[in-house]
Amino acid sequence: MAIYAIGDPHLSLVVNKPMDVFGPRWAGHTVRFLQNWEATVGPEDVVLVPGDISWGMTIEEALPDLQEIDRLPGRKLLIQGNHDYWWQSLKKLRELPLSTISFIQNDAVLLPEGSVPGVAGPVAVCGTRGWITPGDRSWGEDPAHNEKIYLREVGRLKLSLEAGRKAGAAAYVVMLHYPPVADDHAPTGFTELLEGWGNVLLCVYGHLHGPSASQRALQGVHRGVRYQLVACDAIDFTPVDLFPPGRDVTEVDSLC
Repeated sequence: MAIYAIGDPHLSLVVNKPMDVFGPRWAGHTVRFLQNWEATVGPEDVVLVPGDISWGMTIEEALPDLQEIDRLPGRKLLIQGNHDYWWQSLKKLRELPLSTISFIQNDAVLLPEGSVPGVAGPVAVCGTRGWITPGDRSWGEDPAHNEKIYLREVGRLKLSLEAGRKAGAAAYVVMLHYPPVADDHAPTGFTELLEGWGNVLLCVYGHLHGPSASQRALQGVHRGVRYQLVACDAIDFTPVDLFPPGRDVTEVDSLC
């Protein structure tokens, strides 16, 4: 079993929302996304999808996109992105006719021992949407509102980690949609929580797109936690193997 990640597929099988308005790299991205997934992921693998899944505004509009992901190989673990307006009632989401998709919100999914080579024990996949952080270029537009949601999302991440701990996790893999830091990469509530929690192997996130992503993204190991941008256009619309053979997760400093 391998663990992959790919975020921000921005599917729109029902809603007319072509992504090529965001640049030629996105032309025909849906076909590439689906073909690359099928060529990469096996039926026993797990794929983390950190948000911005469908342009649908309602569950009914998003369902065809979710069903398309559901038919792809592997088990999928999803969190909400800032454009996933259809993500409302978790109860309704979990009642959808989907067989390979799990939605994470204030909880965690426990992967069995052996899921990550070098980790003795089960691994919890945790996550939350996140929010812009202090120092972000948009923070000052409404600081009181942004602080409220930011603190709420830090709290939701803690709830998810606690759920993983209660389930018996030996280590953790975390998904956020928003990056965990602003452009200055200064510490935030998200990074401080991950650093202090212990045995957080990796935090993947999306949201950042285009040429500026390489300049703004937090990548590699910082204060003992590895961070990786997995937005579609940053990884050539192909799921990335988070723990490829030969990578020793116990040697954190070697993971940059």
